[in-house]
Amino acid sequence: MSPASTIISRFSHQLAPYLCEHTFHIGDANDYEQKEEAYREKTKAYIELENDPLCIVFDKTVNLLNDLRSKKHILAWQFDKMMPKRENAQLAYLYFVPKPHKEGTPLRPIVSSMHIPTTGISKFLDRLLRPLFDKHVRSTTIIDGVDLIRRLQAYTTNGYLKPTTYLCTFDITDLYTMLPQEESLDILTEFLLEHGYTKVNAVSIDAIRKLARLVLTENVFTYEKRFYRQVVGGAMGSAFTSTLANVFLWKWEKRLVQQQLNTNEIYGRHVQYIDDIFFTSDQLLNKINEMLDDANDFHQNIKLVRQIGKNVSFLDMLIENDHGTLRTSVYHKEAAEPYTVPFNSDHPHHTFRNAIGTALLRAVRYSSTLSTFQKEQRTI
Repeated sequence: MSPASTIISRFSHQLAPYLCEHTFHIGDANDYEQKEEAYREKTKAYIELENDPLCIVFDKTVNLLNDLRSKKHILAWQFDKMMPKRENAQLAYLYFVPKPHKEGTPLRPIVSSMHIPTTGISKFLDRLLRPLFDKHVRSTTIIDGVDLIRRLQAYTTNGYLKPTTYLCTFDITDLYTMLPQEESLDILTEFLLEHGYTKVNAVSIDAIRKLARLVLTENVFTYEKRFYRQVVGGAMGSAFTSTLANVFLWKWEKRLVQQQLNTNEIYGRHVQYIDDIFFTSDQLLNKINEMLDDANDFHQNIKLVRQIGKNVSFLDMLIENDHGTLRTSVYHKEAAEPYTVPFNSDHPHHTFRNAIGTALLRAVRYSSTLSTFQKEQRTI
């Protein structure tokens, strides 16, 4: 047995192992329990139930779908897609995974909801609504680092980048678990009507709202051998929650987006990490902070963590305003491992080539100067 295995075996009762995002993380069990409890207490998102709610949720799902189908509010194939099978229905379960790249290693709650009765509805709503959202907010969506670099280059070419320009990022704390449920449904209705939709693929807004409400309000699960219901927000792990969070932020950020457009500044939100936002501003620092303070007050559930300066990191990229000259390079988080695949592993040979090739390609795309690329090349 290796020394590491011996230590893990000896202190296993004090350690909490987590497998998250392809990373095996080990930490102090007491620390994680305290963080889990603190998270539940802070968000007030979950209430405990006395009995197993699975059968009740299953019957509610079936009854709603039968009602919508009998009134011809949904089509036969849509009904079949969303209808759960009793033999496959299982209660979801909640677990927490660490975020080691953030200070203090906070925890992220995940509801594993693959087999709950509302999963079919959640997936259907996501496929129904997500393409519409992507279509109408493309101008403020950042696809990846290359997409942002192209915007920054156009911004610079047009003469908008000045020595006084600030680069700003912020993210939103606990977005998924802080969405106000009924208000989010109101905003979803507003989004559809504002863009001219009364029906989407033959499904009326009223039917969409009823389906969405069921997904949100019947998010029930087990945790530590107890039953819970989520009463604020949606499950991180549910397909529809991501789309609904995007729509909610569409409403929340409207004022900010308009301010940026009026001054020819950049504003963008990442397509996947939807609570990560980047923007530029030529205002004084105190004015930017005032603007973000106002944004922080737009809604009581939405709170921002900001970073403002002449150089900021966003995603896997470092962006710098060097006295009016744009400089970009690859950004390595402090928690990042120095290698991708150990060369003594049994992976196929092409895995090693692809890992290095991908890192080099990213360096080429992100490096604004030859010396920056050469430095990253040595790091690789």
